[in-house]
Amino acid sequence: MSFSRRDLLGQAAVATAAVAAFPALAGDTKSLQPATTTTAPATTAAAPVATGGPFALMALPYTDVDLAPVISQNTVGFHYGKHHLGYVNKLNELVTGKDWEKKSLLDCMKGTYGTDNVGIYNNSAQTWNHDFYWQSMKKAGGGACPAGKLADAIKAAFGDQAGFATEFSKAATGQFGSGWAWLVAKDGKLSVAKTSNADNPVVLNLGTPLLVVDVWEHAYYLDYQNKRADYVTAFLDKLVNWDFAIKNFG
Repeated sequence: MSFSRRDLLGQAAVATAAVAAFPALAGDTKSLQPATTTTAPATTAAAPVATGGPFALMALPYTDVDLAPVISQNTVGFHYGKHHLGYVNKLNELVTGKDWEKKSLLDCMKGTYGTDNVGIYNNSAQTWNHDFYWQSMKKAGGGACPAGKLADAIKAAFGDQAGFATEFSKAATGQFGSGWAWLVAKDGKLSVAKTSNADNPVVLNLGTPLLVVDVWEHAYYLDYQNKRADYVTAFLDKLVNWDFAIKNFG
């Protein structure tokens, strides 16, 4: 069989391409090893910013992926970037041009509770509650409270850590509709309280809040659907920021 010069050149080109695509054909076995890649660090979206006004959206004490898989980035995005931000923006809108815009968030909340200023109360209280909620969690948190004054108080009030978890879960899952479950200290003694909608232990004079879990559906529905109990259990087992509670207990 004879080949023309054109045929030989064509076959040479095919062989060159094959070696380029599969280096092992030329004895380059090193090229068969997985390529070394550098994984880019996880990035998160820029924190949302409240519209103009005296009140700002609190910066999260962690990234929006740090609570995953217990609370997903998607849930944090909607909860923090939509709901929480919405309360701050509405509060700024409602206090503009009024004496309340010169007050602190706490003063707005306490000063409008039980008054006709329902809008300012709801939005200031919800802003305050959410600030407290985000701080009640941390990456790789949860489990038993570290030994110390608070751990001793938990034992005195609930028998042990499991007793606290049972009472806290009962309050969180038993709250009908939207609301919150709190660990509260009053006169050195601990109790668990549940509150509806925007209410909290401060305005209800129940004591000093130490921890809170949000049981509004937007806090968990994207991740847990209707399984509120699973969300509360995961919160206690994997997210509770005991350092924050200890600081609040004093």
